[in-house]
Amino acid sequence: MVETDFYELLGVERTADERTIKAAYRKMAMDCHPDRHGGCTDREAKFKAINEAYDCLKDPSKRAAYDRFGKAAFQNGGGFGGGAGNNFDGFSDIFSSIFGDFMDPRGQRQNAARGADLRYDLELTLEEAFAGKAATIEIETLQPCEPCGGDGSRGTSQPQTCSTCGGAGKVRAQQGFFVVERGCPACYGHGVTIADPCPTCEGEGRLLKRRSLNIQVPAGVDEGTRIRVASEGEAGVRGAPGGDLYLFVHLKRHPIFQREGTTLVAECPVSFTTAALGGQITLCGIDGQPIDIKIPAGIQSGEMLRQRGAGMSVLNGRGRGDLVTRVLVETPTRLSAKQKELLGEFRDTETGEECPASKSFFSRIKEALGH
Repeated sequence: MVETDFYELLGVERTADERTIKAAYRKMAMDCHPDRHGGCTDREAKFKAINEAYDCLKDPSKRAAYDRFGKAAFQNGGGFGGGAGNNFDGFSDIFSSIFGDFMDPRGQRQNAARGADLRYDLELTLEEAFAGKAATIEIETLQPCEPCGGDGSRGTSQPQTCSTCGGAGKVRAQQGFFVVERGCPACYGHGVTIADPCPTCEGEGRLLKRRSLNIQVPAGVDEGTRIRVASEGEAGVRGAPGGDLYLFVHLKRHPIFQREGTTLVAECPVSFTTAALGGQITLCGIDGQPIDIKIPAGIQSGEMLRQRGAGMSVLNGRGRGDLVTRVLVETPTRLSAKQKELLGEFRDTETGEECPASKSFFSRIKEALGH
């Protein structure tokens, strides 16, 4: 079934203003009124169609949606009769009470032409994440046009009311039970269009430029930390508010430490003699200061020693996490003849009590074998 175009039905051009549309409707409604034709069903159907067309075209928001999508913008329970019109306004009020000015046609247009947010991936060393860092980054983004001052116009030309949204800055369409609202694509939500646009930015009020930005990274950031830098994203259209810049932190692999939240973990190999007799090792902390770690006699491989307050900085807080040293006992592989001789003498004096875990394990093996 071919749909009748609303403009053709009223006999007006698509560029007709409100006054012309209203005059055409009144003339056709009078000619087609059922009371003047003895209840003729054809006249009655045409009268209803004329009312439907006028109900759409007299409303700037409905007209803008129809111009863009045709009747499809009002399908699935739409229409323009009294019930449909009431639903349109009613659901608008419901959405307004829930979402505020964003869905309210009477609200401000401040978000319609807001600049886009930007993402920047920032790579840091673990030391920089610990101490924080003042950095300078370069980004390429849309910035206000200097020749026109960001308003998109040339010289003293005055803006004109947008014909698409009728100055509302937004267009709405009803789809079933829902009201869909978005910024006007013709005026970018400003409600006005530029008659004589700036030739440099073609009326948009912004241009793509590269610029440097100084930022401060707080101490304690971790992998994936997101830092918001307000209003440093893309400039808005024709002086609208700018978007935000989001910095996403990525940490380089560290040669010594692994990070687990505010805790730093270091795997530290020690000689078997140090593990047996005890001793001390020295590590370089994340802050560059030496840290002395005491190794208790008889420590086993894999045991962990904790140093309080020697870990990472706490983000947006005070103090530091801990440093955990995981001891790995290293078996010597390059022994001199003298060392082999001394170890042989030690083995000859072993009673099994020196290594209780080993003694217990092999005792259970013997029991299992019935010895």
